[in-house]
Amino acid sequence: MDDRYHRWLERKRTERCLKNLKRNGFDAHLVSTPQAACSQILSMISAYESFGIGGSDTVRAIGVVDELRIMGKTIYDHWQPELSAEEIQSIRLSQGRCDCFLCSANAISEEGEVCNVDGIGNRVAAMTFGPRKVVLVAGANKITADLTMAQRRVREVAAPMRAKSLGMETPCAESGRCADCNAPQRICRITTILHRPPMLTDISVVLVAQPLGF
Repeated sequence: MDDRYHRWLERKRTERCLKNLKRNGFDAHLVSTPQAACSQILSMISAYESFGIGGSDTVRAIGVVDELRIMGKTIYDHWQPELSAEEIQSIRLSQGRCDCFLCSANAISEEGEVCNVDGIGNRVAAMTFGPRKVVLVAGANKITADLTMAQRRVREVAAPMRAKSLGMETPCAESGRCADCNAPQRICRITTILHRPPMLTDISVVLVAQPLGF
């Protein structure tokens, strides 16, 4: 089958999502490639000095963190190697008070709502209150038809892959299916849905017309 029709359909879904994010009050942008996402984000945030980085493969994949380091910015990234538990906790707290917080989303509905599920809560806390600026970047694979499907995507796609990537001892990391478990290392503990941007938080959403992240 000609792949161009898949790309066309995905593009249409992404455009609907973009339109509805804007309708809902988000500063939303659509770019074609990860490289374009990096350039778009840097153009919006280069004036800030301190940056929090959520636990996101997508943010790191587009190269924006490396560019910020080259620029000499202060980076609060708890994924750095060889950090103690105390250092990781301190960095997480700093992410909530930085100038700009960068993260991704577990799912975004075509209706323009952003769904995230956390285990600790530093990401969803920082994206809703604290930093002067928040930028969410997400690939087209994160877009779902509606909010119900967005929450289903978290359970059936994002959470099992994330738990597996983190080496968590959870049923989903073993079977690939959500068991709504009570495992000590369960990562699905806090759900946030951004129906609209929080009143005191400036949020931009950058959609990439390619699959990115979990």
